Amino acid sequence: MNNTVRNTLGIIVGIVVGGVVNGGLIAIGPMIVPPPEGVDMTTVEGMSAGMHLLGPLNFLVPFLAHALGTFFGALSAYFIAGSHKNFVTYCIGVVYLIGGVVASAMIPAPLWFILLDLIVAYLPMAWLALKLGKLKQASG
Repeated sequence: MNNTVRNTLGIIVGIVVGGVVNGGLIAIGPMIVPPPEGVDMTTVEGMSAGMHLLGPLNFLVPFLAHALGTFFGALSAYFIAGSHKNFVTYCIGVVYLIGGVVASAMIPAPLWFILLDLIVAYLPMAWLALKLGKLKQASG
């Protein structure tokens, strides 16, 4: 399989893997950290209406979903890519960063969470996946 196909496949698989990890964590999140009584976390409207009732702990799972989704998506892309592994890995971080910006415009979360999420959960996780991928590749 040539490098262009592998790189493209890496990006596609990375986006899918990241989405599955992100979506899975978001789905089980209320079981890990239940929202306050009466807050509907299944719709943007429900989240918007109940945002003022959420504590910092309620933001843990969304942050982990964004960070781990990006990390595992980027790591998958790294190992599939045939060449330009840095570019392919960072593509996943950028795609998810764009998604984070869009989500932060739609869902009125506290500024501290938006900043933490946008600064830490996307490009740094792609960087970490890149470093881990290189380390794993060098070791065997």
